[in-house]
Amino acid sequence: METDQASLSEPAGTALLTDHYELTMVRAALRSGTAGRRAVFEMFARHLPNGRRYGVVAGTGRLLDALEQFRFADSELEFLERARIADAPTLEFLRNYRFSGDIWGYAEGECYFPGSPILVVEGTFAEAVILETLALSIYNHDSAIASAASRMVEAAHGRPLVEMGSRRTHERAAIAAARAAYIAGFATTSNLRAGYQYGLPTSGTSAHAFTLVHDGEKQAFAAQLDALGPGTTLLVDTFEVADAIATAVELAGPELGAIRIDSGDLAVVAREARAQLDSLGATKTRIILTGDLDEFSIAALAAEPVDGYGVGTSLVTGSGAPTCAFVYKLVARADSNEPRPLRPVAKRSVGKPSRGGRKWAVRRLDQAGSAAAEVVTDYEPTSGNDSRPLLQLLVRGGEILAREPISAARARHRAVVSELPAYAHQLSRGYPAIPTVFEPDRD
Repeated sequence: METDQASLSEPAGTALLTDHYELTMVRAALRSGTAGRRAVFEMFARHLPNGRRYGVVAGTGRLLDALEQFRFADSELEFLERARIADAPTLEFLRNYRFSGDIWGYAEGECYFPGSPILVVEGTFAEAVILETLALSIYNHDSAIASAASRMVEAAHGRPLVEMGSRRTHERAAIAAARAAYIAGFATTSNLRAGYQYGLPTSGTSAHAFTLVHDGEKQAFAAQLDALGPGTTLLVDTFEVADAIATAVELAGPELGAIRIDSGDLAVVAREARAQLDSLGATKTRIILTGDLDEFSIAALAAEPVDGYGVGTSLVTGSGAPTCAFVYKLVARADSNEPRPLRPVAKRSVGKPSRGGRKWAVRRLDQAGSAAAEVVTDYEPTSGNDSRPLLQLLVRGGEILAREPISAARARHRAVVSELPAYAHQLSRGYPAIPTVFEPDRD
């Protein structure tokens, strides 16, 4: 059976990164006359995963980039017509699709809590509902990675972390994961595409294969030192760690940059390695640990003579929580094609109710400037000494307003985490660090 290779090519835009049912709704709404009704959708999480104390918003910049590329190419429209997914009116709508509404959102790097309206999309029903899958896929992934990364940064207590999970996830997800981890405080990434695309600092050592392809450890180390200089990082656990350290210092001298240990009882091996390096005069040589680390094992190594960590699998899988369980719900709509008034709507499903009405949010602060509550309101708040507005206007009339360098999101996250109460920094299971308060409470 022949395969049409053109049908297997990846679309240049982002419009088909969506679920079939989004177009089912658009098609039916065009038929019923409700496609043009003004509508407000909100993205939020009903709970934090795994008893965590806070979550981290990431993916905002990627969503804005994806929104700009949300266009249906002729070949994509032909596919939708051929598959009978879209009829003639729907194809015409999609051919001319350009988001023309407004979007508000929590700034990237901000923390969120249950019920936080981290994204608010207002536009016609058809143009807003079609963004649901794209928005959820970006935010659920990136925020899960950033939330896990933030906990790891907290556990590391200032020691640098290297993101190295590319080989444990989808090749495109790896790029997004590196970006999210950097926002949450990771120092570098091993992923070169992330370095190229987002300007992230990159780093890398070598694998055991490099040692094994040489006639011995000494030859492998000599080759790496010759190519990269004494400041490089040598992997010392292919055979015997003590023998490898002795060889490394013999060849590089006391200026050896770092060693990497990837196996064994890392706490014990790190202590022994530090003592050996010091006895050989390599007192400034750093010790980097890798090998299935997560926030808990990093925290357990806090008292050991370790200078940095490399984290892969646990990071890119959200350390047990690969999604934030964000949902995207219609909360207000017009009763006709007139844009106002908008009336609240909500689902009443058992176990999955939503709160109707367009919402705003502020972070209420105590007298010491620490976060005390997440306050969600049905009116636009003003900033004051005791509160900080959380929703920023990201898109107005289809025009993207809020692009920012990734360094801004990274700095914001540092500031926001320092604002949280001490309880938030515990790794054990518990309740959200601050309560979410709805004003007025309609329940």
